[in-house]
Amino acid sequence: MVNWNEIDTVLLDMDGTLLDLHFDNHFWLEHLPRRYAEIHGEDHAEARHRMIERFRQEQGTLNWYCVDYWSRELRLDVGALKDELRHLIRIRPHVEDFLARLHAGHRRVLLVTNAHRKSLDLKMAHTGLERWFDAIVCSHDFGMAKEHAGFWDALRAVEPFDPARTLFIDDSISVLESAQRYGIRWLLSLLQPDSAREPRTVEGFPAILHFDEIMPELERIGA
Repeated sequence: MVNWNEIDTVLLDMDGTLLDLHFDNHFWLEHLPRRYAEIHGEDHAEARHRMIERFRQEQGTLNWYCVDYWSRELRLDVGALKDELRHLIRIRPHVEDFLARLHAGHRRVLLVTNAHRKSLDLKMAHTGLERWFDAIVCSHDFGMAKEHAGFWDALRAVEPFDPARTLFIDDSISVLESAQRYGIRWLLSLLQPDSAREPRTVEGFPAILHFDEIMPELERIGA
């Protein structure tokens, strides 16, 4: 599934890959609609239905991931509402061991996320995962999501990498397809991004349940 001898750069998604997607699914589908209805004095079921339809219209675009955009659209402080659920932010099994092994080796390891900076900062503060990365790249800094073809050129301009010797792991199939079209050779998805949902079937890409299935060799770890 992964030949570590042929990989120099590892690009890792955050939500649904390193972190349990349950936080995000619960926030967008349950917590935010409920709090919106409470704050604006609307019927919860009606508000939820309307909001979910609105979310679908922006899915795959930078707006979909943008805390500031939804704060304006919904007349709410979405960042503050996310903070109300910080206790649900969880690292997926075996992730820290996987990152520690990568960090101890020779490969360059990047967190590459569509998450808005406010969400990114909240999750890094809560988990402490930032210490394992050589760099953290947020698609909002480029003005385009990972689904956009131009994202990969923008990333490569600031973080040079050889697509033929790069591993990219993401739970989003549309993002993996974008990376595949760009020419990234090693692509991997997740079978259970959200621990509260059943494992899914992934078509078109190899997929793992947990990171213990692809642990890199020990190099300088513990030295």
